[in-house]
Amino acid sequence: MKKLPPAAMHVVMPFFLSLLMSCIVSFVATAKALGLAPDLVTSWLKAWGISWVVAFPTVLVVLPIVRRLAALVVETPGRS
Repeated sequence: MKKLPPAAMHVVMPFFLSLLMSCIVSFVATAKALGLAPDLVTSWLKAWGISWVVAFPTVLVVLPIVRRLAALVVETPGRS
């Protein structure tokens, strides 16, 4: 399989991050709300779809801000 060029990393990383985070968070929230209901998986998949549609563009917008905030509290290598 041919890989994407390095320039795609700024979209690919948030894509996978939002996919996995929305998956986990929506499952926990759905399971807490419904318990071990028979329709847990169906309800969770619906919630995950909606969550990811919100999460992906949010991560694209918020990630540069988070990087700047992290740079304020994390020392840059080579600087003291």
